[in-house]
Amino acid sequence: MSTDTAPETPAEADEPTIDLAVGGMTCAGCASGIQRGLAILPGVGAADVNIATRRATVRPDGTLDRDELEEAMRAAITGLGYQVLTRPAGAAPEGGADPAHRPSSREDEAAAQAANDARRIADYRRRFLVAAALTVPVALVSMVPALQFEGWEWWAALLATPVVWWAAWPFHVSAWKGARHRTTTMDTLVSLGTSVAWLWSMWTLLAGPAHAHVYFETGAVIVALILLGKWLEVRSTARAGDAIRALGARQSATVTLEDGTEIPRDALGVGMRFLVRPGEAVATDGVVVDGAAAVDASLVTGEPVPVAARPGTEVVGGTIAADGTLTVEATRVGEETMLAQIARMVDEAQAGKARLQRLADRVSAVFVPAVIGIAAVTLVVWLLATGDLGSAITAAVAVLIISCPCAMGLATPLAIMVGTGRGAQLGILVRGAQALEDARSLQTVVLDKTGTVTEGRMEVVASTAPGMGDDAAAALLDAVASVEARSEHPVAAAIAASRDGRIPLKGFRSTPGQGVTATVQKAGADGAHADVTVGSRRLFDEVPPTLAAWAVEREERGETVVFAGRQAPLGGGLLGGTAAGASSTLTRTALAAEAAIAVRDRIKGTAPEAVEALHALDVDVVLLTGDNRRAADAVGAALGIDRVIAEVLPGDKEDVIRELQAGGRRVAMVGDGVNDAPALAAADLGIAIGTGADVAREASDLTLVGGDPRAAADAIALSRRTYATIRGNLFWAFAYNVCMIPLAAVGVLDPMIAAGAMGASSLFVVGNSLRLRGFQRR
Repeated sequence: MSTDTAPETPAEADEPTIDLAVGGMTCAGCASGIQRGLAILPGVGAADVNIATRRATVRPDGTLDRDELEEAMRAAITGLGYQVLTRPAGAAPEGGADPAHRPSSREDEAAAQAANDARRIADYRRRFLVAAALTVPVALVSMVPALQFEGWEWWAALLATPVVWWAAWPFHVSAWKGARHRTTTMDTLVSLGTSVAWLWSMWTLLAGPAHAHVYFETGAVIVALILLGKWLEVRSTARAGDAIRALGARQSATVTLEDGTEIPRDALGVGMRFLVRPGEAVATDGVVVDGAAAVDASLVTGEPVPVAARPGTEVVGGTIAADGTLTVEATRVGEETMLAQIARMVDEAQAGKARLQRLADRVSAVFVPAVIGIAAVTLVVWLLATGDLGSAITAAVAVLIISCPCAMGLATPLAIMVGTGRGAQLGILVRGAQALEDARSLQTVVLDKTGTVTEGRMEVVASTAPGMGDDAAAALLDAVASVEARSEHPVAAAIAASRDGRIPLKGFRSTPGQGVTATVQKAGADGAHADVTVGSRRLFDEVPPTLAAWAVEREERGETVVFAGRQAPLGGGLLGGTAAGASSTLTRTALAAEAAIAVRDRIKGTAPEAVEALHALDVDVVLLTGDNRRAADAVGAALGIDRVIAEVLPGDKEDVIRELQAGGRRVAMVGDGVNDAPALAAADLGIAIGTGADVAREASDLTLVGGDPRAAADAIALSRRTYATIRGNLFWAFAYNVCMIPLAAVGVLDPMIAAGAMGASSLFVVGNSLRLRGFQRR
């Protein structure tokens, strides 16, 4: 949960924010407590603490030095019992010195969060295993009369004490923090109920009447069950930031400068020149100053076609040089690079979502204080009515035990565990409770085109060679395929894959962004060697009207057309070259296109069914793409999509999502590329195609492991079903308390019966959640 403490004034809006990663937050109450602590600091104009991104952001009001304000923020956060994971400028990182002593990056902070999460997972696991081992004998001896022996209560006390006071220690700490923040959570009831049950049992054992009932098993069972839920919950959410953290992994740790010197990537500065060899990733954003290569920019664009890079071309850090060597001058480094900006946009989009607390915490905001109040009133009323302290404490303890949140504590994580387990069997990964809630009222689903509803792979769909016989046309196409087989371009790969024949060639050369040429053996119309050129129409001096008309027709279907032509090779040597004694200054004849080949990224066979299934869920379907309008409309018409939004730049996809939301629509986004990540995060529900980029999966709420778009409809249906199960669990768990608390307060239920009823409510939640295992595909 996160809310600005005050509107920004114009002066505050000009102040850069101070952003710190915070460790140790476990609930919205933690975030609100930190936010209140930061808001009252001198020099703070507005404070915001986001539990989802685990970051504290302060906008200074300009009245205090930034360094002093940051130091005050750190002191306030640590004073509340949390950790600041952002390393200050000038401080060396843990585990080794940093000669530059730079401030920590998002990668440093993410590594610290990951280490913190790993410690929490290990701690909850250890506490649960110990609690379970000690609780089983306590529960058996306490609830099975045949197993009870003389003095068994003392053995129960001995075994239950470490469960209540060691294994449950995180709950006691959380309850204390909540009290300091003037908030209550389910941890408050866990701490209070288990503590009171143990204290009452110890008082009964030490000073109470003989053979009075003790409730050590109640406290121990509560702790063991809640620890199990916490362990499962933390384990499933700890990897939430892995893909964003891995964004920098596309870039190597070192970079080779223009003079051959190898330096750490972090030491690269603006204006420095570095080399990018074939197959290497571009170290940082820059501009090409020398060389030429086809650069795989799918990391950023999501499109399968490489971008031709030559002097003057801007390249993005993390993209891959498919062929050729580039010399690049760095223009942006560190947090200013496009990859860093994408990660930051994802963070901001996630923070801009409706910041809902977990459903159980929302209920507990009213329920927990009410239960505590009812228990206190029960104690006072019984004392006034009977004067019997033992009866008064028994009734008050019964109220606390009957309301102890086993059912509520399990309602959300257990349903999520079963629902996500079933989803995993179906190739659907659900990130958490918020995704399930967001899926319930979707009105619009936006589909990215390339890689989502299309295969993301180019293939030849048609070819023509006017005026040629079949044999001559086949020979020319074999020569074209032989030339294209030397290129790494996806269009070239599609053409090469369409023909089996290969002809010897030499002198392969590329014109970046336009096409390729090679001298092919006996490829000429007269059987002589010929230079075969394949590429865009810009390479050809003449394109016959018949071929031009055919190309326009294919392009209107959304296909890409390349042309091919032949001319005499330069020189008369074997496979071209200049023959001995021949002049080296030969004039090339005009190049005319003789054939044309159309390639297309085919629509997935299951895409029409996916659109139909989404319509069956009563949602509108929108196609969003950067492709030209003709290609996009063709795909949209073939799929029966309601609306097509074409020619959208990668950075504008998020704006389209927000425009749809501004119109009052609840929007889901389905995509697969890094350029889709901000839109996935901004959408009410982000659905990532699992075959796409890791960062797209990170920005999403749901991930489809395979590439089948039909799973998007299954994911929404499963989310709605799981959310409905959570609501049902919470309703009946709450209804149970509404019915049972009054009975406990008037003395109808003693704590033992209350403990049994509490167990029955938990069994109901378990059974209701297990019904999700029967979910079937639509």
